[in-house]
Amino acid sequence: MAIIKPISDLRNKAKEISDLVHQSDEPVFVTRNGEGDMVVMSLPFYSRLQLKLSLFNKLAVAEGQRARGDRGRQLQLVMKDLRKRIRESA
Repeated sequence: MAIIKPISDLRNKAKEISDLVHQSDEPVFVTRNGEGDMVVMSLPFYSRLQLKLSLFNKLAVAEGQRARGDRGRQLQLVMKDLRKRIRESA
């Protein structure tokens, strides 16, 4: 369930808002004059969100390539390249 707080809580109870976003691991929606204004979230939550967005962007690119007829690479070749990169980085 969404956590909604007025902007006055952000100003007057910043520590409690910080504790809330870390404990709940959810964003807090902040209202101003009764309407949505901003979102406050912890850095770990934000980092996970960025990773998800990056993955969704990559999937969208792959879907576009597939729709244009690109068949991609064989799994065996991809795995061979990955193993090579792992050996080289070790």
